[in-house]
Amino acid sequence: MPDLPQPLEIIDYRQLALRFDSVVYDRNATGPYWPLIWFDSSHKNFRQTVAGLYTAIGDVRQGPGVHKGMFHEALNTMGAVLGATLVGINKANQQELDYVSMLKNYFNKDVHWNIMMNNTCPEVALLGGGYGRDWWYDVYPNVLFYAVYDKYPHAPGFDTIARTIADKFYAADSILAGNYNYSYFDYAQMKPMKTQICAQPDAAAGHSWVLYSAYKKFGDKKYLEGAKSALKALQSQPENPTYEVLMPFGAYMAARINAEESENYDLAKMLAWSFDGTPKCREGWGVLVGRWNDIDISGIVGSTVDHGGYGFLMNTYDAAWPLVPIVRYDQRYAKAIGKWMLNAANASRFFYPQYIPKEHQAIPDQAAVTKGVIGYEGLVWHATYEEYEHIKGPVAQGDGPKWVPGKNPAVSQFSVYGSAHVGIFGSIIRNTAVPGILQLDLLATDFFRAGAYPTYLYYNPYKEEKEVSLKADEGKNYDLYNTVAGSFIAKNVKGNASFKIPAGEAVVMVCTPAGGRQTLEGKKMLVNGVVVDYQVKK
Repeated sequence: MPDLPQPLEIIDYRQLALRFDSVVYDRNATGPYWPLIWFDSSHKNFRQTVAGLYTAIGDVRQGPGVHKGMFHEALNTMGAVLGATLVGINKANQQELDYVSMLKNYFNKDVHWNIMMNNTCPEVALLGGGYGRDWWYDVYPNVLFYAVYDKYPHAPGFDTIARTIADKFYAADSILAGNYNYSYFDYAQMKPMKTQICAQPDAAAGHSWVLYSAYKKFGDKKYLEGAKSALKALQSQPENPTYEVLMPFGAYMAARINAEESENYDLAKMLAWSFDGTPKCREGWGVLVGRWNDIDISGIVGSTVDHGGYGFLMNTYDAAWPLVPIVRYDQRYAKAIGKWMLNAANASRFFYPQYIPKEHQAIPDQAAVTKGVIGYEGLVWHATYEEYEHIKGPVAQGDGPKWVPGKNPAVSQFSVYGSAHVGIFGSIIRNTAVPGILQLDLLATDFFRAGAYPTYLYYNPYKEEKEVSLKADEGKNYDLYNTVAGSFIAKNVKGNASFKIPAGEAVVMVCTPAGGRQTLEGKKMLVNGVVVDYQVKK
């Protein structure tokens, strides 16, 4: 990837996330295909009315008059609730509605799976063209739920649901006994299954993340053992097992369990698997690298081979969730993650019609329908539909044409579900005064963590040393510790602190209480009993 991608512009993802929430959750929004929200009173799984969001603009499979309004996706609504929460919105009390508690209805007790699923009613989802037994679709809603649960620990009924999910995942891991080479797991029959869909052994990463979160929440040692068992199964794969979004969570778990539990999982291998692209079945799924007609697209996540490369908005946003906080637990990867995030943050703006030239868009004449908050589903080198073959790459497009038959089949290329996850970037990324040097919050998506001090990653993409300023919160004085160097660089700082970053390098700055008491516990350095450095240099 380039050190400094071009053309360079890092948009304000936090403001974009705030706008997405205010516009998409506007029940009185006007215009073609709006509003994007409706309410489902089918009372599946729990006796309450819940909100649904269209997967894509104009998606005819969905809405209040289709399948009794029951077809809506957890990837969308959970992603929207989580993303908004991460940028400071209280979704448990928004205009007198509790969108957090509504998520309970994805807990599929009516069909006896007793885990979160992508739909409240799997049968309706199949009729509507949704996805059925595809393992990542069954596992990932539970990862999303646990992240929401961390932010809303007192949501009614969440404790019971979270325990039940963890018990299911623990039992499933025990049955699988190290062999995750299946298309999906039937959590009702408690049996692994094979179909025409590729085996998805990276489901073990999702199991591990949920089980470790449950261990941190409830303290039950069996969840820790389950998390380790699933991670061991993932690591034992003879070749890259990446399928969709879960592999980076395996890398994160390797880093965190190594640091917190003194284990030795192969983090380097799992990071390589997350980036490099799978060798067979779903060939090439990983992180794209390239410069397409003078536009750097490096950093986006998807297929590295489909039509010359096809990256997706949701996958790119969601990869940052586990990959960025890895640096807290193993600062050796600060430069690599910092460089990737700079590229990903720069390229991700091109999914949005207002940021990519019209000549690179499938439907630029319909951009107004997005209200500035919905992006295209993907960026592809060669368009996947004949009517767009004349467009030079990168082509902003989506799978939507097959979702809206009729007069205007293209509008659903604008992806609500992908755009819903923008709050992940919005919570992590801040610009500094130096273009191209970002302040990345390493705590923003480090869920179910122990107490920590503000921690930020900075990567310098330039060939010369640069000076930046840490935007600290107003309040008490602090000392500034760089985990990459393994030393304090400033003491008793008040307000913002300036520091220098060597050319082409990264630093990780931790704001610790001024004059705090330092102690060592094995590889860990603590200040006032809180871990500051998990890999201290001795």
